[in-house]
Amino acid sequence: MATEVLFAGFALMLVIEGILPFVAPKLWRETFKALIEMRDGQIRFAGLASMLVGLGLLWFVN
Repeated sequence: MATEVLFAGFALMLVIEGILPFVAPKLWRETFKALIEMRDGQIRFAGLASMLVGLGLLWFVN
């Protein structure tokens, strides 16, 4: 059961991450150019915020 949920979550993540490059490849490319110009601290903060939002959503769902 837990493995199925893990694989389903991973598959959903891949689908969601693939939407932007499929729909708007120019915007996706510009986004990555902006990421390259960010400092390490800014990228770490964005990663931390993303993890906290994800944990919050998991907590809310369960």
